[in-house]
Amino acid sequence: MMATSYQRGASDEELLGETVGALLRRAAGLAPDTVALVEGVPEPAERRRWTYAALLDEAERAARALLGRFSPGERVAVWANNIPEWVILELAAALADITLVTVNPALRAAELRHVLGHSRASGVFLRREYRGNPMAATLDEVRADLPHLRTSVLFEDWAEFCAEGSPGLALPEVASSSPAQIQYTSGTTGVPKGVVLQHRGITDNARLAYVRTFGLRPGEAALNPMPLFHTAGCVLATLSAIAGLGTQVLPPSFDPGLMLELTASERPVMTGGVPTMLLAMLEHPAFPETDLSSLRFVLSGGATVPPELVRRVEQAFGVPMAIVYAQTEASPGITITRLDDTPYDRAHTVGRPLPRTEVKIVDASGAIVPAGVTGELCTRGYHVMTGYLDAPDHTAAAVDADGWLHTGDLASMDDRGYCRIEGRLKDMIIRGGENIYPREIEQVLAAHPAVAEAAVVGLPDPVWGERVAAFVRRTPGGRVGEKELFDHVRAQLAPHKTPRTWVFVDVFPLTGSGKIRKTALREEYVAGRLPESAGGE
Repeated sequence: MMATSYQRGASDEELLGETVGALLRRAAGLAPDTVALVEGVPEPAERRRWTYAALLDEAERAARALLGRFSPGERVAVWANNIPEWVILELAAALADITLVTVNPALRAAELRHVLGHSRASGVFLRREYRGNPMAATLDEVRADLPHLRTSVLFEDWAEFCAEGSPGLALPEVASSSPAQIQYTSGTTGVPKGVVLQHRGITDNARLAYVRTFGLRPGEAALNPMPLFHTAGCVLATLSAIAGLGTQVLPPSFDPGLMLELTASERPVMTGGVPTMLLAMLEHPAFPETDLSSLRFVLSGGATVPPELVRRVEQAFGVPMAIVYAQTEASPGITITRLDDTPYDRAHTVGRPLPRTEVKIVDASGAIVPAGVTGELCTRGYHVMTGYLDAPDHTAAAVDADGWLHTGDLASMDDRGYCRIEGRLKDMIIRGGENIYPREIEQVLAAHPAVAEAAVVGLPDPVWGERVAAFVRRTPGGRVGEKELFDHVRAQLAPHKTPRTWVFVDVFPLTGSGKIRKTALREEYVAGRLPESAGGE
């Protein structure tokens, strides 16, 4: 019988269905004196630390303060970089049965207006300014357009806010099915949609994705560079640390030099980031001298991870590298590679489905395809979002009547259940009737020693419909031109897959979660702002 592209994750793992607040209280009861959170600022003497007992105490005080201004069921936004108060607010909102709306600190006025207006947030906690973005002034600019927004609190006034709470106020009972967060998608293909995630989905996903998969032990530290406004930061990293009674080391933002220093000084067993972050760490001049001996593994995900990067990271760090395939709508983890997987599987796949998670690959009609055939990856289980906020049509298009979330990602699955991501359904290039998957070409380009990163897109073509274009960032000191890369690709792939347009860039436009914005590359090229290579170096 022919194997099909369907796999169910292990069913021997229990789903606890906890609320975020219950998760924190359990950790504080089991390990009150264990350090839960470290503020990873550059100066070691200035790093604040919270034990689990202290973290619970501050989260409960903040929850009571929240209930002095908001009612259970209301929504409160957080607009800041990775500061400890962000995490405490996340936990406090959960304890108060208030839904947290996460906001990218890079957003400008129109984007902020959409997120706060669409979510109908009753309050917002924010930084006054971050990296040149005048956040408080921007909020003032759009406030008249936000009738639901009653109050705002600057994080510089956090202590005063927490002091408002009544010590005797009883915190509410919170249902595990209640919405814990609304996360807005990156919006690279349209207006961002609000993904509603429930407590039990994010707590079980964080526990099964990281704690169970990697065997994280109590008291071990994990270095988290991922932005907290993204599920990788505030769910997978933050909640897994709590579920495993571990220590989260939280730098205020990603900086490769700081990441290396924190690895040496705070002794985490895990570090990582999206591919652009790992490349920046590898290319940093301090890397060769950094003490990496505490690490047991490196983790990546959130974007396509080229096999050559996996091999390079494993050789340079001296530990296995794991890849998690995730999507915000799935709370977010779907599949993951294990540390004892073969080097080939770690480099070329995104692993097998997480426990209690179903995955299938389907064709355009919705039928499951044979093993090894490319189609759309779908997933079903406890982790699937409640839906898109106030968008029933979008929800119905994403989650079918049988509960399957259609991810929009092209993938294949072998007969063992290991999955490979081939690209986005909307990224697929159709040239003269032939389907071309950009990821395949990007992997070949990334294997060239002078290529740091590559992004392949389709551009309009009057004859073929679309033509293949490659945008390339060279390695520091890398000397390679169009002809050499053309020959490199042509030697490994069919002629119709070989890019005919080549553009060399110094930096890539990125989403807030570190993914290359291919739509921006395409738009910049079509507008004439990214010149095509003349063929040389």
